[in-house]
Amino acid sequence: MKLKVLIVGCGNMGAAHALAYHTMPEFEICGLVSTGQSKDILNDKLGGGYPLFTDYFTALVSSNPDVVSINTYPDTHEAFAMAALEQNCHVFIEKPLADTVAGAERVAKKALECNRKLVVGYILRVHPSWQQFIAQAHLLGKPLVMRMNLNQQSQGRMWDVHKSLMKSLSPIVDCGVHYIDVMCQMTRSKPVWVSAIGARLSDEIPEDNYNYGQLQIRFEDGSVGWYEAGWGPMMSETAFFVKDVIGPKGCVSIVAKDASSFGNSDNVDAHTKTESLKIHYADIDQNNHFTKQDEWIIMQDEPNHDELCQREQTFLYNAILNDLDLTNHLDDAVNSLKIAFACDESVRAGEAVRL
Repeated sequence: MKLKVLIVGCGNMGAAHALAYHTMPEFEICGLVSTGQSKDILNDKLGGGYPLFTDYFTALVSSNPDVVSINTYPDTHEAFAMAALEQNCHVFIEKPLADTVAGAERVAKKALECNRKLVVGYILRVHPSWQQFIAQAHLLGKPLVMRMNLNQQSQGRMWDVHKSLMKSLSPIVDCGVHYIDVMCQMTRSKPVWVSAIGARLSDEIPEDNYNYGQLQIRFEDGSVGWYEAGWGPMMSETAFFVKDVIGPKGCVSIVAKDASSFGNSDNVDAHTKTESLKIHYADIDQNNHFTKQDEWIIMQDEPNHDELCQREQTFLYNAILNDLDLTNHLDDAVNSLKIAFACDESVRAGEAVRL
C-alpha cells in the first residue's frame, strides 16, 4: 500500500523527512508546502517535479493526502494537525506536539476520535543506541541520577532558526521534551516536582524568553534528573554533550568521542551521534577496591540523522498498516510536554513547581 504524503515545512526537519518519503516505496509525496523558498530548494534537491504550495490549507484540500507531515514552527502545530485530522488524514508531527499543553491534549484527543494515527517525532525513540542506553539504565537499581545536556553554539542560519523558535518556546521546552521523555522511560516513575532557572543572553530574542535554561526533576521513586539547554553564538562548546545515568549499582554514559568531528554543536548529526556506551560497576571488595572493570559497548548500528528520520517514517507506516494502538505514545508525548512547561513556569516564577 502506497500512501500519499503532504509535507508542510521544508527546512531542516522537513527536508530530512522529505528525503525519507522520497526514497521509501511505501510513500508518494503529493506536495511540498512552505511560505518561503525552502520548498523550491527542497524540490530541486529531490529532483524536481513535486507540486509546490504556499498555503497549507489550500494544499490540504487540493492534494488529497493520506498522511500530512508537519515540520513547521511549534506555534502552527495544533492548527495544522487539527485540520489534517478533520480531513481524515494520518499525521506525523515534529515535537513538540503543540505550543501549549491544552493544545497538545486537543490534538491527541482528536486523533483518537477520528481513529487516525498520530506519530510525534521523538527521534531518540527509534535510535538503537538510545534504546540500549535506556535498557542499561534499568539495570542500575534505584534511585537514578540522570545528567543530560545539549548546548548549541549556533551562528548564521541556525541562529536565525533558533531565534524564530524562541518566538514561541524556550530551549528547555523545545529541546527538553526529548530528554524528559528519556528520563521518564528510564525511571518508569511519576515526576513530583520540577525546579528550573534561565537566562536571557541576547537582545535579539523576545524580552519574555531566554536562550539558556537548566531544569531539575524529582521523581516519586527518589530519582532525580538534570537537563541543560542553551542556544546562540555565545554558548560554550565545552561539554556540550553530556549523557550520564548513575544508580546504586554503577553508571552508564554515552561517550561520543568523535561527535565534534561532525561539525559544530548545532549540527544535528552531532546531536544523535552515540558511538559507544561506557558501563561502570560499583562493586567493591573488603578494601573498597573495584572488583569489575569498566565495560564498553561499541554501537555497530549507528544510523545518521537522515536514517533515523527514515526509521520514524517506517514506524508511522507500520502503525497505519497494522493499526497499532498509539495511546501510550500520545500519552507520553503529552506528559513530557507537561513537565517541560512546568519547568518553563518554574523559570518565570523563580520557584519550584509541584506536578
